[in-house]
Amino acid sequence: MLLFINYPSWLKPEIFSGLPVRWYGLMYIVAFATAYFLVRKQIKDRNLEITDDTLTNLFSWGILGILLGARIFYALVYDKSGQYWESPHLIFWPFDSNFNFTGLQGMSYHGGLIGGFIAVAIYCKKKKFSLLEIGDLVAVAIPAGYTFGRLGNFANGELYGRVTAASWGMIFPDAPNFSIRENWVSEIATKAGIDISSLSAYVNLPRHPSQLYEAFLEGIVLWAFLWFVMRKIKLPSGALIGTYIAGYGFVRFFIEYFREPDHKIGFILKLSSKPSYIYRHDSFLNFTMGQILCFLMIAFGLLFIFYTYKRQVTEFREKEKEHSKKQLLKKRK
Repeated sequence: MLLFINYPSWLKPEIFSGLPVRWYGLMYIVAFATAYFLVRKQIKDRNLEITDDTLTNLFSWGILGILLGARIFYALVYDKSGQYWESPHLIFWPFDSNFNFTGLQGMSYHGGLIGGFIAVAIYCKKKKFSLLEIGDLVAVAIPAGYTFGRLGNFANGELYGRVTAASWGMIFPDAPNFSIRENWVSEIATKAGIDISSLSAYVNLPRHPSQLYEAFLEGIVLWAFLWFVMRKIKLPSGALIGTYIAGYGFVRFFIEYFREPDHKIGFILKLSSKPSYIYRHDSFLNFTMGQILCFLMIAFGLLFIFYTYKRQVTEFREKEKEHSKKQLLKKRK
């Protein structure tokens, strides 16, 4: 009896066989469109004086910043070959050495967040908008769009999780195989109902479908929390930005324990000798690059929330002082 799930055989990275149009690219378009309409809805609900043309320009700047930041951050931080440092023009070169179209393989969420934030900040300064108010609108919409990005990863069969014997573990066709001579390999294969007696040397083991974990928790759940709970609470401007950053960092930090670390980097901080491709109880002692960045996100998000409250108190006191001065002038008259 099989105690795992096979990756859908009908699901391919390309939407149409032979054409360079991928589900991942389509999911990016759907993600941006979803975030756009959610921000637009908030603008209409609050009767803000922001036209559709202005919102479109804002998103154009944001999308450009996200794509540039995501790609540059991945190429310079996650890729350890050094090729992008030696030849920076390859960062945005979508062909391999044989001029086959490969697209831009490798994008970093954290780099996209930084790039998008910088781009939106520049646009807001240019148009004299409040970055905190605009940022709040965007922050509660991002997770809904992010859901589709992770579904795109699933369609690509990439960013899969660590090996598991759980019944919902999934075998990804492009995942590396393991030698059946390893005791832990035969142990998990047996638990999953895989007959290794007929195999010569290697076996593909089930893995956590971590892309779906992220799509649900970092996408749907985080969006629902921000949209239906936090958005209804009277908060100082910018607090939703900090809540999103800290919330995403918190959820992603724990999901990283089920997601296999980037094979080019592995663990940044390793306190256990267990391999990175399998989840065990002492995996909590090893930390990935994503977890380090998520820890920084949690810290920054909480500090940002503190800043918004402190800023609100300062503004309130200034208004009180101004009001007292006016009252004093009236009495003197």
